[in-house]
Amino acid sequence: MSSNLTLDRALAYARRGWPVFPCHPGEKTPATTHGYRDATTNPVQITAWFTRRHDYNLAIATGAPGPDVLDVDNYGPARNGYAALAQLRDAGLLQNAAAYLRTPGGGLHAYFTGTTQRCAHLSEHRLDFLSAGGYVMAPPSQVDGRTYRLIKTTGRTGTLDWVAATRLLQPDRQPPHSQTDPIPGRDLDPLVRWVAAQPEGNRNNGLYWAANRTLEADPAADLSPLAAAARQAGLTEPEITRTLDSAARTGRGRREPPDRQAEEVN
Repeated sequence: MSSNLTLDRALAYARRGWPVFPCHPGEKTPATTHGYRDATTNPVQITAWFTRRHDYNLAIATGAPGPDVLDVDNYGPARNGYAALAQLRDAGLLQNAAAYLRTPGGGLHAYFTGTTQRCAHLSEHRLDFLSAGGYVMAPPSQVDGRTYRLIKTTGRTGTLDWVAATRLLQPDRQPPHSQTDPIPGRDLDPLVRWVAAQPEGNRNNGLYWAANRTLEADPAADLSPLAAAARQAGLTEPEITRTLDSAARTGRGRREPPDRQAEEVN
């Protein structure tokens, strides 16, 4: 991957008003102290990141002012989100998509105008909705030697109504949280089961997301059940440690005043 290309793309995204940040080479794990909360459109900071490490991956923080992204997973003929995507398309819910990208695993990213909707997950339909509090890998990032690449742009702008999408795909459940977003309270069991069931390609992202949701609910939460679930899913100890450490740093960033966060980003 060309380091100049990565920097050029990062600056181009920033000029659109989309905050960006680096991830570890070949991975989806944030390389900054507070993860997606360090995302910025500041060209000085962006240039410093992507010239310091020429092999960083590039991520965009989703949700306004960044984009909302519908992530369609593909884990094989019987384990992908394309049937659900067709349902959304036929219902007219994808007409505002501005761009479509191919992911390294053969999945799809559909980009929309960013909103303040919550990130959500429809495991039965192999769909993730990435909005406020999330992030997405962007071209020219690579995972397992394969690159995220643009399929087409549409020239359209507009949002994806995730509540409407959820009602269409899961009409018997109540949006927006119960079916998509296993919000932790005192009982971590739903999140633990969800992390343990994550397939290859989404295990690190799933663990990072679950850890962040847990720490949002309780900054002193014990994350060891999530670590055990990640082992069951097939992550190695170094991967689990790095991902949970990154989530903990992100959580610490939520609790620190903005001036302290700015000091640590630079």
